[in-house]
Amino acid sequence: MKPYIIVNPAAGSVTSLDSLLTQLQRLNPAKVRVTRAVGDAEKFARAAIRNRHCYIVAAGGDGTLNEVVNGIARCAENICVGVVPLGTGNDFARALGLPAALEDNIDILLSRRSRSIDLVRVKSDRTRFFVNVSAGGFSGLVDEKLTPEIKHTWGPLAYLLGAATALPNLHAYRTQVFFDGGERLSMDLYNVVIGNGRFVAGGLPIAPRADLGDGLLDVILIPRRSVPEMALLAAEIVLGKHLSNNAIIFRRAKTIAVRSRPGMWFNVDGELVGNAPAVFQIMPRAINFVVSKA
Repeated sequence: MKPYIIVNPAAGSVTSLDSLLTQLQRLNPAKVRVTRAVGDAEKFARAAIRNRHCYIVAAGGDGTLNEVVNGIARCAENICVGVVPLGTGNDFARALGLPAALEDNIDILLSRRSRSIDLVRVKSDRTRFFVNVSAGGFSGLVDEKLTPEIKHTWGPLAYLLGAATALPNLHAYRTQVFFDGGERLSMDLYNVVIGNGRFVAGGLPIAPRADLGDGLLDVILIPRRSVPEMALLAAEIVLGKHLSNNAIIFRRAKTIAVRSRPGMWFNVDGELVGNAPAVFQIMPRAINFVVSKA
């Protein structure tokens, strides 16, 4: 089973495309495709499926991986996905416990030992899939303030820099959140986080209790609070201690529906996917990732 490799040459840690392609030849690939524009990775993943490739490797950052996941999502149970983490954040690779070094990841990919994890489908003005985290509201403002350079230099602390810049522009969303068709919460929220993975923004533990294979979504709601309270909460988020803060509402569910006024925009792996109303649904163990050598 030779891998079909999709490479993003613009990923944050790529310094020499030629050197990278030479190292990836260790995998004896069936084909290597190099992206040139947004959407190419998804297009190439679909082409791989059409040509009956069942082992696809995403060599890039979280955005590249998200495109690959969307390219294969509708038949993911028959596909094995490998990751070469080359981005500035690599948050999903971190959730899988993958190493940072390229050589170590190639060794893992050669082993082809896989694990089934949950896939998430989100329906808003369009349907998208993800494996890591989606967030709406305040986090979108923070993300706008974070350049790749800031993320690379500061790691999780970059969130504090972004939060400090975004806090003066806070506004609340009048929001209704429905859990599994039962419990309903209605309140003014700054932020809604839907977590399958644990990390965002280069290692920020936004959903510290999330489990990739438990068949549940971790939901973190941040109600309207004063600016000093939000500043304190941002610091707790960096430490992964925010779930113990009384300001946080935490739930687990299989399906979450969100409605808000004004419409809260959601991003997945830093890319906007649509605004509320949005419905998030877990697809238990619907996708397979190569995770270790042993």
